Amino acid sequence: MHPALHSWRDDLPTAFVRLLAYVGGIALLSTFAAHFFQSPPVMEAITPVLRSEWIEIERPFPAFALSIPEATDVPAHYAIRRHGEGGGRKDIISLGQADGVAPYLQVEIYRPGVEQPRFADPTAEIMSGAAALGPIEVAGAGETLPSKFGALSIVPFTASKVLARKCLGFVRAYDDPRMQLSGWFCQGGNEFIERSTLACALDRLTLLAAGSEPKVGALFAQAELNRSYCGHRSPLMTPTPKHRALWKAAAR
Repeated sequence: MHPALHSWRDDLPTAFVRLLAYVGGIALLSTFAAHFFQSPPVMEAITPVLRSEWIEIERPFPAFALSIPEATDVPAHYAIRRHGEGGGRKDIISLGQADGVAPYLQVEIYRPGVEQPRFADPTAEIMSGAAALGPIEVAGAGETLPSKFGALSIVPFTASKVLARKCLGFVRAYDDPRMQLSGWFCQGGNEFIERSTLACALDRLTLLAAGSEPKVGALFAQAELNRSYCGHRSPLMTPTPKHRALWKAAAR
């Protein structure tokens, strides 16, 4: 064909292909350069979240009550915790501040499920439960204290959270029904709570609702028959009288 008759349209496909090849090559080089020169990704350490075995019920319905008229102005708290797998239940009643110097009383009623086939010895139970009070020094063990719930194992110990306090731990386990009553009564200073004061405080522990556990109801019914009314038992006296020494350290 004569060059005069050759049109620029005939070279358009070839030029277009070359342009695409150039653009593709530049894009490929840019991608390679970006991948080669970019900073390595920062790998942050993943901290595992440990879930507690015990789940606290948001709106607990109290099954037990601890009425102490001498401590009406003392902060009170009721908590219920369920074991996520075993099905056990802990009802925890506390009076006072766990990290204060004023008297602090905590009572725990533990009805275990399959998570705990048997209870530990009294000292181990108290030390495990009271770990949140700080480093603990056991001042003695092997003592017993008569109460309306039977003989309690007593474990005196010293807690050092915030300030040193003297605490009197107690525990009593039952086989039928499977239940454990435990807790501690602490106060500031160098003296322990008197044994009679602890027994008087537990004399105020009563059952509100046994639910589907009639044996627990029978246990507390028997305990009421053994009630000493803080050493002032009388057939004419139904309520427990006030015990002047029960919360005496709060006024110091």
